[in-house]
Amino acid sequence: MSNITLSVDDAVIRKVRKIAVDKNTTLTAMVRDYLSSVAAQDAATRDQVANELRESFGRYSVDMGEHTWTREDLHER
Repeated sequence: MSNITLSVDDAVIRKVRKIAVDKNTTLTAMVRDYLSSVAAQDAATRDQVANELRESFGRYSVDMGEHTWTREDLHER
């Protein structure tokens, strides 16, 4: 597990430490949990977007039939 260094206002640290004590946890655990949830939401968002794109491609794709042309036919000069 990696360590990170953050600069946070002292008043914020004091308030969050009190909240952590009330929740029977630590400031470090709260930061770790928050960062984990951000990473999970990001992955979930990417998965959702990918699923929506797949659905869209399926809904709007059209069968053009078998192609009878070659690349050379298209680029004849």
